[in-house]
Formats: sequence, structure tokens, C-alpha cells
Amino acid sequence: MDEVIGWLLDVYADEDGLILWLLTDDDHRLRLRMNFPVTFYAAGDFGLLRQAWLFLKNENVKLERASRRDLFLGARACMAITAPNPSVLPRLFAKLSRQFPALDYYDADIPLSLRFIAQTNTHLLGRCRVSLDGERVAAIQPLDSPWALAPPPIPLRILTLSPDANPAIRAPTHLRVQSKRGDYNLSLEPSRAFLISLKSDLQRLDPDLILTDYGDTWLFPQLKIWSEECGIPLNPNRDETKDILTRRADSYFAYGQVVYRGAQAHLFGRWHIDRRNAMSWNEYGLEGAMEQARVTGLGVQEMARKSPGAGITTMQMLTALRNGVMVPVQKQQVEGTKTLTELIRADHGGLIYQPIIGVHGNVAQIDFSSMYPAIMVKHNISPETVGLSDAPDGLIPKTLRPLVDKRLALKNLLLDLDPRDCRAKILKARATALKWLLVVCFGYLGYKNARFGKIESHEAVTATSRELMLQAKEVAEDLGFTVLHMYVDCLFVQQEGFERPSDFTPLMNAVTEKTGIPIALEGIFKWVAFLASKRDARVPVPNQYFGAFLDGSLKYRGIELRRRDTATWVRKIQLATLTILAQAGMPDELTDYLPTALAHIERAKRDLKAGRVPLEDLVVRQKLSRTLDGYKSPSPAARAARQLQAIGREVAPGQSIEFLFTRDGVHAWELGGSFDVRRLDVKRYCALLDRAMGTVLDPCKALCDLERLL
Repeated sequence: MDEVIGWLLDVYADEDGLILWLLTDDDHRLRLRMNFPVTFYAAGDFGLLRQAWLFLKNENVKLERASRRDLFLGARACMAITAPNPSVLPRLFAKLSRQFPALDYYDADIPLSLRFIAQTNTHLLGRCRVSLDGERVAAIQPLDSPWALAPPPIPLRILTLSPDANPAIRAPTHLRVQSKRGDYNLSLEPSRAFLISLKSDLQRLDPDLILTDYGDTWLFPQLKIWSEECGIPLNPNRDETKDILTRRADSYFAYGQVVYRGAQAHLFGRWHIDRRNAMSWNEYGLEGAMEQARVTGLGVQEMARKSPGAGITTMQMLTALRNGVMVPVQKQQVEGTKTLTELIRADHGGLIYQPIIGVHGNVAQIDFSSMYPAIMVKHNISPETVGLSDAPDGLIPKTLRPLVDKRLALKNLLLDLDPRDCRAKILKARATALKWLLVVCFGYLGYKNARFGKIESHEAVTATSRELMLQAKEVAEDLGFTVLHMYVDCLFVQQEGFERPSDFTPLMNAVTEKTGIPIALEGIFKWVAFLASKRDARVPVPNQYFGAFLDGSLKYRGIELRRRDTATWVRKIQLATLTILAQAGMPDELTDYLPTALAHIERAKRDLKAGRVPLEDLVVRQKLSRTLDGYKSPSPAARAARQLQAIGREVAPGQSIEFLFTRDGVHAWELGGSFDVRRLDVKRYCALLDRAMGTVLDPCKALCDLERLL
């Protein structure tokens, strides 16, 4: 019997069982097969279960009586249905659920990779030892853990394909091809020669990852068209028995907004990631996507396109599988009944302390480390444990504990590294990817469709967090600090004479001892400005502030620079203005830099009026919140979308629309062609700039007024 060692790249179903792709230590890519029967469960009325049993007798399945645990209901008598092959399960489940919709179904839609991980304890991207009987896997043994802080790097072959233009604006003429073997351009015309060259590159390079720009929405659909027109077969899969798996574009509602997800093209045996269609690529890139794949159990190309919420869901499923808990196909728990008084008392959310408006010097920001996940772990808050004393560890704490520990350990490693160290960028990407999983885990406790969600557990977390924040405030004030602001999980504190990080160590130690949740120093601001409402200068805005740390670096929240619908030109000027102000050492020095900032703004306006600002920097990006027919008074984005619709472009809710403001309305950026710069609405752009500049300069001007009064 042969034995190989390597990294597990991919797992998917086939008519003959399970297919595994292994990247071996001697740089081979092996396609392996594995017998892998899968089981799902049906529960409910005994008479219906009996009918379902008879209904399935002629199917190629194994039927058994079983007793399995429901997280909320405890042990349930079930019918276990085992299919010999995972590829037949979707059809079998669809057929059964249509015939018997009144039954409760469990474990029927679990991603195949999670079943594999739960059964073998081998994780995706992990190293493993595989015993082979020919091409079949006889046994598989994990050699590392998804929670390892320094997993051995995978020697991936990466091929990057990017067109020379956005296909939505103008037709590309060349495709840039990048790999370790070279960097060159392929002409798209004639298409026959292009296909032959690209096919040759795929065979020669045999990449593990095809990284593209517009691959989902343009390149792969176009390759199929050209292939059929030229009669040249081109299958970008490494597994040539498979076709490209395509998924249609869709729009969905999440977290109070409509989200658009573009069409997708997934490959078998190798990965495809479209950087323009990946959920958080700009946040953490490939290293972050791989880190999320390790800990969630979803494949890399799947995880790169999904929200962190999908990752948390799969982690909960994996914990359930490993602990003998069935995963319901549909959420079964509903919110308990409450009186109006009980609802008001319970549904308060996180604690927000109104900030003291103005500019403040020598202010420390201290943050609880992953506060909500830490609360769930420390206080054992889970849907099935709420209201119970001395309950065993719940499903949610079991899921989150290794995730919290790993992120904290990565952050500690980063603290000890020189920022110039080549490892720092990778560690930061991995820590950020884990942070986003932790950020959404709290929301999924109260999410209406979460398999293991329950609003009472969501409320228990926020209630605990409010108490901890008040305890932290009391500790700070007892030690002589002034609390300027508190926002959900962080505090801004100040005390005269306290300027160095070591000055705040006793405070952090005291808060950690009091609350039991670790707290860390985010940084010390030379100065920080808490902003007032633009409608009423007496009313503070809790989530809008900006400031400069001791090292001169900036932090800003809630201002135009952070908004996605702010034109790049406005962003650049606001950032440049903040950079000028960051040179001030103390609040009273800010007024010294106002003339320089104002001169910079005036130069920017002159450049705009003289036509020296690139049109790309003036593009505004806004989302469609509904279908075009749903607008009574069309927004600028809706008007631009109608222009695109008029030339045959499809638009959908949640889709970002790019446009320029013109004197006669708007001009959709994707219309392409030439644009007369004289059509620009210069006054509109100057007004947008003035509003953004007012955000950062008004607090400084207020200091000037204060000086006059004094």
C-alpha cells in the first residue's frame, strides 16, 4: 500500500464517491477517490415517517431507526437515511422533502467538506498522510491543526489574468498574464490564437489558483463563447471530467441593506478567485481567505466569495457534527413572548456614551479584545444555555473559544514583530480575517435565519456588555481618569500628565481584573476630535471622530473618508488635510496648520475648475436599494442605472452604480465613450468637498473662536 504526504487542496463529490486533490511534498497534484456514504435524518409524526420509509424502499439507500440530539429539543427518534454517494443526496433530499414537507429534516444540506472534516479530522489546506490502494484512499491522517499559529506555507502555483480595461466600460484588447515564470500580455484578437495561447499556458503552468479581475462576470463566460465559435475546447478545470460550476448573480437583504452578489465561476481541482467579486479581498487578500478556509471548513474559492456570516454558520455546523448534534435544515426556534416592558428592558443593544464634543489632547483609546465573542465564551452564552445555571459548555462557546484564542495569539505575535518584517503583512491579514468572523458571530445569534440562533442569547450578550462597560467606566473614574467617550467595546480616557503607554497600564490591568475580559491599548492620541451633528451643533455623534496618534498615524471613523459613496478626489483632499493637521503636537497647535490646509483645499478647487482632475477621481459610487420601478423619486444612482438599462445593461438591487455629476443630472460611468469635461457640475463637486472639509476643519476653527473668547 502506497503512502503520500501533502496539503489537501480540494474536496468535492463525484459519481464514484468523494474526490480529493492533494499537493504532495514532491510537488505533484494527485486526484484521489474515497468511498464516502452520507447520512441525513427525518423526524416527526410516526405515521409520516412510516410512509417516508415505504417511499424510500426502492431507492438505493440504507434506512435505519436512530435517536439523535436536537440542540433545543434533546433526543429525537429519527429515520436515518444513508446514501452510498454524496452526489445523490441533493436529489434524494429534494424528492423526499417535496413529498413529505411536514417532517423535520436534519443534516441534509451540510457542505460536503464539513462532513469530510468531521469524519476524518483533516482540514482543508492542512497537511495529511494518505494511505492509498491504487487511486483510492484507504486511510487519511491529519498532520497539523487549523489552529496552528504558523502553518507551513503551501507552495501554490498562481496564475493571474487581468484585462487591460473594465469590460463594463470598454472592450479589453489584451489580457495580462502573470506567474512566477513571467509577465506578459496576450492579445484577445484573433480569438483563435488567443485561445490556443491561453490553453498552452494552462497546460504548461498547471496553476493551483487562477486569480482574475472580472473572471466571474466577463472572462470565463467570454472564454466559453470564443471556444464554441472557434471550435477549440478549453476547460480551465484541472479535473477535466468536470465543467465549470457557474452560479447566477443575485440580490439579497442583510444587515439593513441590499447586497448584490455577481455571477460566479468555480473550478474543480484548482481554485478560481475573481478579485473584483471577492467579498473582502481588499481587507485581507489571499492569505486571509485561506485562513478563513482553514478554520471554517469551506473551500478557498467558496470562502473568498461568501460573507463572514457564512463562515460562522459552517463553523457552528462543524461543532454540531463533532458533538453529535443534528443540524436542522430550517430554523425551528422562535422568539419567546414578552410584554412590552420586558421587551424594552431586554432590547437595549450595546452601550453608547455620548462623547464630549470638541478636540482633546493626550487621550488613550482602550478596547476590549473581541468583547462580544469573549463574553459568549466566558459566560457560556449560547441559544441552548440561556436562562440555565451551571449548564455545560454551549455550542456557540465551543465554536468560538479556539477562534478567540487564535486571533489573540496572532495579535500578540504582531506586537513582537517589527512592522518591516516580511511576516507582519501575512499575520495581519490572517488576524483581520479572523476578526471578521468574530465580528459577525454576535449578530448571528439574533439573525432570523440562523440555524442555531435565538434572540434571547443575543440580548444576554448585549446586557452583559453594558454591565462590563459601566464597570470599566467606574474603574477608570476611581483611578482619576475622565471618560470622554464610550462606544460598545472601547473607552476614550484622559488624565492630566498621562502621556505614555506605560501610564495607562495600571488602568488596563484593573479593568481586566474587574471584568474578566482582556483589554488592550489601541493607542494614545496627541489629539482627537469628537464631532457634533451637522443639524444641531449641541448634539454629539457617537460614531464620528478623527485624531492623530503619538506616532503621527491617523484614525478616523464615520467621516467622508470612510464612506464608499465619496468620490476619490474628495477622499484624497480630506486625507491630505488630516495629514497636514496630524503634524500638530497638541490641540492648541492645530490652528497653526489651518492656513496650510485651507491653501491646499483652494488649490484642489482650482485644479478641478481647470480640468486637471482625472475623471476617474470624480466618479461617485452608490448602491441601488431597490428595483428601478420601485423609485418614486429616482436617486442619482437610479438615474444612472436607467441610462445603462437603456443600452441593454442589466442592473439589480444592491449593485453599485458609478456616475459623474453633470450640469444636466448624472452620467453613468459605464456608458464609456468620450465625455465632455465641460458638462461636469463643478459647483456640486465643490459643495461635496466643502462639506467634507467642514467635517475636519470646523473643530479646529472652533478652537480659534475659543482662543478669541479667552
